[in-house]
Amino acid sequence: MKKILLSVATLFLLSATALPVFAAQKTDSLSVKIGQMLMIGFRGLSVADSPGIAEEIRERKIGGVVLFDYDVPLHSTSRNISSPDQLARLTLELQKLSKIPLLIGIDQEGGKVNRLKAKFGFPPSVSAEHLGVLNNPDSTTAAAATTARTLKSLHIGLNFAPVADLNVNPDNPVIGKLGRSFSGDVDVAVPNIRLTVKAFNREGIIATLKHFPGHGSSTTDTHLDFTDITNSWSEKELEPYRTLIASGYRDVIMTAHVFNGKLDPIYPATLSKSTITDLLRNRLGFKGVVVSDDMQMKAIADRYGLEEAIRLAIDAGVDILLFGNNTAWDPAIGTKATAIIRSLVERKLITDERIDRSYRRVMELKKQYLKPRI
Repeated sequence: MKKILLSVATLFLLSATALPVFAAQKTDSLSVKIGQMLMIGFRGLSVADSPGIAEEIRERKIGGVVLFDYDVPLHSTSRNISSPDQLARLTLELQKLSKIPLLIGIDQEGGKVNRLKAKFGFPPSVSAEHLGVLNNPDSTTAAAATTARTLKSLHIGLNFAPVADLNVNPDNPVIGKLGRSFSGDVDVAVPNIRLTVKAFNREGIIATLKHFPGHGSSTTDTHLDFTDITNSWSEKELEPYRTLIASGYRDVIMTAHVFNGKLDPIYPATLSKSTITDLLRNRLGFKGVVVSDDMQMKAIADRYGLEEAIRLAIDAGVDILLFGNNTAWDPAIGTKATAIIRSLVERKLITDERIDRSYRRVMELKKQYLKPRI
């Protein structure tokens, strides 16, 4: 056990030391910066099973990976997770491949959106809706702390939670019906979101508020189709973001692929400069990292070519492009995305300065969280 702890500490020490001096190394810095803007999903229970992701990390310097328990395209229960021991080994193997610490992300909301299932040997979890009904600070804090400690023990640093969507439409197929929202009442939802973030942060886990600017009123699922919330969305759905940002929140915010004509008459939120830069950055004052929802979801992939979607998302203000590789499977997606971003920069369709802004935000987040803890 002591040897394991020592190896983990050494790994993070070496990785953290690399952060401040990395810019001084004689490397293709554009490749590094582009890589840090990508988070990729992959297949395999070990690095040996996943030569593709090893190459992405080593050669294309990708900044993060996302883990799943179920492979949707294959309809298979074998993806990245089979037991706590296996998963802890996998995450350490992944970290060892990278000179810059990886953001290893997972959707561990609790309840139905729960990658670390009890059948695999992980602690049971409850939904946000359940906690919102209880509306008890101790219950919410305890549930979030259990999740955070579990993630920490598995060397997973980033949780795509808590959901900040308000339960405006209880029949919403992707939010309300799955019990993912704490409440439709701002006065219930916001305190529970805040408690969850605090519990994550106390254990060194990066939180993610999602799905900006609000997905709770939708009637359709962006995984499957175009989702228009123009007539159902209201400004109150911004309140969780406004309140937490005002109190200093600067971890991660995930965009939604929803179309909201009140905010942008042309583009869905992930591709909308008026939504991400003008509203989230300038009006609400968010200084942290913006990550896209999965760019392979049909609300984006069925309506935009890959290059167009990447260009629009970066121009809108997205810092990390997430390709979960689990709505659709493309083993070359990292290679394609890297080449596209480089081409956009070389053709001056995206500026070097724009890439630099995202790179700085990602690196600041990593310096804050991905370091040795004694």
